[in-house]
Amino acid sequence: MTTLTKQDKLQLINSHKRSIEYSKYGLELDIIQENAKTTTNQEEINRLTDLIEDADNQLTALNAEMEIVNALTE
Repeated sequence: MTTLTKQDKLQLINSHKRSIEYSKYGLELDIIQENAKTTTNQEEINRLTDLIEDADNQLTALNAEMEIVNALTE
């Protein structure tokens, strides 16, 4: 059993979400850079797109956890 408060948990979830959002935006910038090349590497774009999808899935999971934590009583 954790000794974290509801607020502690929400702050931690938000911190993780923020980190994922930064990473996701970095991946989007990587795609922009890849598309700016004379010869675009489609495999790299596909890889980056998959990583963005993973980030979206992680955010969905964290949002679900946030709903659970929000429903907790202190």
